[in-house]
Amino acid sequence: MIKNVHGNTVDHLGSAIVAGSYPVDGSLPPEQSLCDELGVSRTVIREAVKSLVAKGLLSTGPKVGTKVLSSDRWNWFDPDVIAWQSKIGLTADFLRDLQETRRIVEPAAIRLAAERATAEDIAAAEAAYDGMRLAIEEGGDYVSFDLKFHQALLHASRNRMLVQMSKALSALLRTSFEISTQRVDGPRSSLPLHRAVLDAVIAGKPDRAERAIIVLIEGAHADIEGILRSRKKLPRLDKPAPHIRLSA
Repeated sequence: MIKNVHGNTVDHLGSAIVAGSYPVDGSLPPEQSLCDELGVSRTVIREAVKSLVAKGLLSTGPKVGTKVLSSDRWNWFDPDVIAWQSKIGLTADFLRDLQETRRIVEPAAIRLAAERATAEDIAAAEAAYDGMRLAIEEGGDYVSFDLKFHQALLHASRNRMLVQMSKALSALLRTSFEISTQRVDGPRSSLPLHRAVLDAVIAGKPDRAERAIIVLIEGAHADIEGILRSRKKLPRLDKPAPHIRLSA
């Protein structure tokens, strides 16, 4: 998606704050300096600052100016904040926080999906599942379809709070799926587990659906912990997801 001047300015300043370019508790450069650096008006800078205040990255006040806040004040359920963190690299602590959140959120959401999923929800999850299967059989973008599968089921919970949280969880989900695709037959072995989750949701069996998603989550947890222990480089989410390539 092409961003406008405001969006580009928010993205530039937000990325810089998350990357540590401006010290915590320090002030942003003066408005005119930012205008000169970014080639935008004072109005654009002021509107961007308002957006970053809403995201918890900055605070403003009389006599104190515009201050950079520490990461514990940031809105980690804001997709932009997640994207900026992903751009500079996912840390071990960040991933473990997300894993714990997923363990709490996704089983509960899947239980609700088993009780509330509509025909439209099921169709979206089935389409994503078919995309995963075809990527395995013919080669292609397995990761994006895996992400769509989980997002469809979170949406099927019909809980607006959980749907919003799914945007933050997407960073972890995509990282997990990219790591899984690096394992020999990782996607192929996980496909039946996804089918078990979807079948339980279709059947309207909350307990069965919860057990099935926990199996998937624990497998992803093991994959991520294995990568962290090995000190291998984590995937960067500012690049397209890797495709499955079939052996010649």
